[in-house]
Amino acid sequence: MSPPQSDRISLHRRPRGASAGNAQSDLGGAYLTASRMTLVLGTLMVVLCVVVAIATTFGSVPISITRALRDGASPDHAIFFAARVPRVVMGLIVGAVLASVGAALQALVRNPLAEGGILGISGGGALGAIVALIFGAHFGPTELLVPLSAFIAALATTFAIYRLAQIDGRLEPFSLLLVGVIFNAMWGAGILLINSLVNFYHADSILFWLMGSLEAPTYQESLITGLLGAIGFAVLFYYARDLNLMSLGDEAASDLGVDLDWVRRAIFISTSVMIGVAVSVSGMIGFVGLIVPHLLRLAFGADHRLLLPASAIGGAGFMVAADLAARTVIAPAELPVGVITALCGGPFFIFLLRREGKRSIGVV
Repeated sequence: MSPPQSDRISLHRRPRGASAGNAQSDLGGAYLTASRMTLVLGTLMVVLCVVVAIATTFGSVPISITRALRDGASPDHAIFFAARVPRVVMGLIVGAVLASVGAALQALVRNPLAEGGILGISGGGALGAIVALIFGAHFGPTELLVPLSAFIAALATTFAIYRLAQIDGRLEPFSLLLVGVIFNAMWGAGILLINSLVNFYHADSILFWLMGSLEAPTYQESLITGLLGAIGFAVLFYYARDLNLMSLGDEAASDLGVDLDWVRRAIFISTSVMIGVAVSVSGMIGFVGLIVPHLLRLAFGADHRLLLPASAIGGAGFMVAADLAARTVIAPAELPVGVITALCGGPFFIFLLRREGKRSIGVV
């Protein structure tokens, strides 16, 4: 039985004469109610709060949360507020950004194997950061120069990919995917060249940064990253209904009133900025945008009005949990968090490839 009309959230915008019933049928008869959305997101938030509580309580150095909160002069207070809380906050932001970007890009290119790093933007940001890491000491403090260089390089890469992926003035998903693969190969070659020319100290720093890390973030970095990430997410969520319709195919989406070129530009630019800001503070962390959106899509459906916020919450929890594992598995030493996400994402990618391969994956 269908829910009451007052409790149903409109599935999409449609032009006059278009049939809402036909569009809904093409989307598998899916609909989203306010109560269902509240239940799903509320449950995910409860799980996220549990993960955050565990991540702030445990670490490579045991501390007393009570002492940390009551005694401002204690080492526990310093560890908790100067190291552990900022790291968890940054993990929440980066995880939310990467997962929501993955959900949007998978709809944009209509390929469940797509994620943030596939477009080459992460590689461009990584190359910019590495150049700043090696040569930046001559121009200023690398603490500021490295993330700034990564962000600028990511935006420059975005502009280049955007221009090259256009065909007759239109941004085509298939061309976007191919150009991203080419840029990834180019940036990878550049990073390997630099790594082969520097000394051991710099080579070790480059490797650790490329594997991704949430080590020693500041509250100011978290604030800037969170603000830019929130702006980008707001744009993605604004176009959630259009993403739903684009999953039906270009012709159907266009007939239902979607301006395909405008929506693709807006989503691509927004996701690129989000990837750039994430890479600038955490390095290259892969598979978050692949694992989280796909699992949530299987569990709750492909309606992006629910999938995008659910991916943000789920990605935040996944990243914090992965960082907790990176901090504690071989304590007091520490693993790059990208190692943990890759260990989870590699097998999942193979499973997903085999599963979707039976359906003959298409990108257009």
